[in-house]
Amino acid sequence: MIFKRLFDFILSLLLTVFLSPALVFFYILSSLDTGSNGLFFQKRVGQYGKLFTIYKLKTIHPKTQNISKIGRFFRKSKIDELPQLFNILNGTMSFVGYRPDIEGYYDTLQGEERKILNLKPGLTSLASLKYANEEYILAQQKNPLKYNDEIIFPDKVKMNLEYTLNHSFLVDLQIILKTLKSIL
Repeated sequence: MIFKRLFDFILSLLLTVFLSPALVFFYILSSLDTGSNGLFFQKRVGQYGKLFTIYKLKTIHPKTQNISKIGRFFRKSKIDELPQLFNILNGTMSFVGYRPDIEGYYDTLQGEERKILNLKPGLTSLASLKYANEEYILAQQKNPLKYNDEIIFPDKVKMNLEYTLNHSFLVDLQIILKTLKSIL
């Protein structure tokens, strides 16, 4: 666990410094696009079920409540998640772990499944790779919430529990490489 935290801290620090010009540019672009502060803050369920504030670039226009054109591109390319490097830096997230969700999901897990919360949430996971097009999948359903609650979320829990019980530095590196491959 100490090695994972050290790896997360060093890599997130290097990436934050290296990507800082791009982060500033994307922040300004998001601010202009949404006509508001370009950062989005939301409470999410973190390690041990404790709430933390996640950082993202804003992709929804506050007046229309619609995803902006630039926001759509940010989401598709995962650029909107770059500010989560600060979550990794401050120790509320890791590079690899379950994707943090709003209250009412991971915090309600019981029994063996609750072990997922022993780890920090991550920027990526095998489940997030499998459901990279989750918005599209849900948009095809008659009842998206029901489909998420009965099909997608239970599958994510299964995958994230498997990761929790068998994670290692090598597994993390493989997931990071798969993530980079899927983005590029």
